[in-house]
Amino acid sequence: MIADPVEKIIKAALVSDEEFSLVLRDVMKRDLRISVMDLSQASGISPSSIYKIVHGQRSPNLSTLRAIISAIKGVSGSPGGDFIGLIAARPVLDVVQERNAVVDGKHVRVREYPVHTMEEAIISALRAEREGAIAIVCAPIVSSVIEQIVNVPVATIIPRGSVQRAIELAARKAWI
Repeated sequence: MIADPVEKIIKAALVSDEEFSLVLRDVMKRDLRISVMDLSQASGISPSSIYKIVHGQRSPNLSTLRAIISAIKGVSGSPGGDFIGLIAARPVLDVVQERNAVVDGKHVRVREYPVHTMEEAIISALRAEREGAIAIVCAPIVSSVIEQIVNVPVATIIPRGSVQRAIELAARKAWI
């Protein structure tokens, strides 16, 4: 029998959506004794989405599955190695393609923290630091505040091409 909650969840996800839901519910209830709200807070996924996944009413997409697994790793104390906390809105996180990187010969993971408000970004930064982030990446509008409240390095996302595309899109919408 598999003892590690993370391994249980990953193996179940490879079997079927139904198996994933059953095993996730069992791991939450028996292994970790956490609620839907606890998993929501740890993963950054809305409580209603977690509830639907746990009860087989919704299949998780890949980024949601990754967030659930990361949260379970954090809650269960599974070894995870170093990670960078990436704090951004869901549309930004959806375009991030690499969740692992090698920087100066060291492996580092990226853990996503989806947010919708500045307050959520600040709370997520504190949570990322508490969960063991070695650094945080976030938007310029909150980076100066986050730098003042965490004790890990903070890097700012500097959009380049996306700013010009957004200006063009706004102009087209205005002309319609």
